[in-house]
Amino acid sequence: MDSNFIDYVKISCKSGKGGAGSVHFHRDKLTAKGGPDGGNGGKGGSIIVRGNKQLWTLLHLKYRKHVIAEDGQGGSFALRTGADGKDEILEVPLGTVARDFESNEILFEIENDGEEKILLNGGRGGMGNAHFKTSTLQTPRFAQPGEDGFEEWKVLELKLMADVGLVGFPNAGKSTLLSVVSAAKPEIADYPFTTLVPNLGMVKYRNNRSFVMADIPGIIEGAHMGKGLGLRFLRHIERNSILLFMIPADSNDIKKEYKILLNELKQHNPELVDKKRILAITKSDMLDDELLREMKKTVPKDKNADGSKVDVLFISSVAQKGIDELKDKLWDLMNT
Repeated sequence: MDSNFIDYVKISCKSGKGGAGSVHFHRDKLTAKGGPDGGNGGKGGSIIVRGNKQLWTLLHLKYRKHVIAEDGQGGSFALRTGADGKDEILEVPLGTVARDFESNEILFEIENDGEEKILLNGGRGGMGNAHFKTSTLQTPRFAQPGEDGFEEWKVLELKLMADVGLVGFPNAGKSTLLSVVSAAKPEIADYPFTTLVPNLGMVKYRNNRSFVMADIPGIIEGAHMGKGLGLRFLRHIERNSILLFMIPADSNDIKKEYKILLNELKQHNPELVDKKRILAITKSDMLDDELLREMKKTVPKDKNADGSKVDVLFISSVAQKGIDELKDKLWDLMNT
């Protein structure tokens, strides 16, 4: 597997402990018995996640198993507050989701460059004895300890942000299409699961416009239950605005394959079937005119969630057949 694409990391996070408040009384050569002047402790460092549009993988966090923020400093005399502990900042690609490892609860998602969210808060600093002075308690001889930090396991997982996601069984021709319409260089071979990591490609369109296409590793029946590479990559499809279903012309049963693919997406996340989609019959250069006419009668007739017809196109990446029409359809669908 290409070790440069990492889309899941589990990290032990420990935020900083708050500094203790100070117990101190004002003394100088003119004051023998001054009042309390112990300062507050500083706040413990937090662990913060920040979006960075220059990143596209979580590789830089793969070997960082422990993230520990700095403790806050204790308060001191003359009402001096202790220094806050230094925050630990984890930079992540856009589309990163943070989860609690124990409960699997989604904490937040990073969508914008420079966006910051707190993954784990630092402990609060304790109050110094000056804080506890009252009219009836002139000389408090106590202060608060700092609040402990937190220590928890967190998960960061990346969902690719692309305009078009390619959906199909292994060997449906997804990598070949991506290599033809963009500068991406995915590995291509005639055996299942050639694509072990998602590939992104920038597709050039008319008038210097472009859109991003993602080749998601092949789905198989049962992918939503973790068979094959299913669960690991189905989440990437959640971020695509349009899904391009791809089924080869030499498939034994195109309708059945299409139904299985739709069902796998629905079982993983019911909202996926609400996305706009196009069906492309690939490797259609092997069809003569008569076969093409017959196949057009048997292709699935489906509707998008808004009631519009799902377009069915016959393409061949190798023969460059129907590629421009496909790009036109995708562009129109993205902008309607």
